[in-house]
Amino acid sequence: MTIEMCYNLMDADYKNVLERLMNDKLVYKYNKKFADSKDYDNLVNALAAKDYGVAFRMAHNLKGMSANLAYSGLQRVSSDLCEELRGGEPKIDVGPLMDSVTQKYNQVIEYIALMDEV
Repeated sequence: MTIEMCYNLMDADYKNVLERLMNDKLVYKYNKKFADSKDYDNLVNALAAKDYGVAFRMAHNLKGMSANLAYSGLQRVSSDLCEELRGGEPKIDVGPLMDSVTQKYNQVIEYIALMDEV
């Protein structure tokens, strides 16, 4: 499946990422690097351990990488989680926010796996 088709299916902005990275080869390369990142796993583990400082940093990393790769949906939900974790222990149950992050993250990873190498 083409990169553009995958972007359209994953609630992402292909034109935005192409403007930033200039060609499909780099878009493909950085999508694969994102898929290999351990930030999501580290976020899950930090939340389970109630290590909110690490959880914040991992949510912030996901938000930033999502912005750079124009994953609009994942950027929105990871930003919401990041803001709840800013400043330490959250004042609300972040489980539903994390569920949204997990759903969007898994969707992105699924479509990255389907991208044709360029």
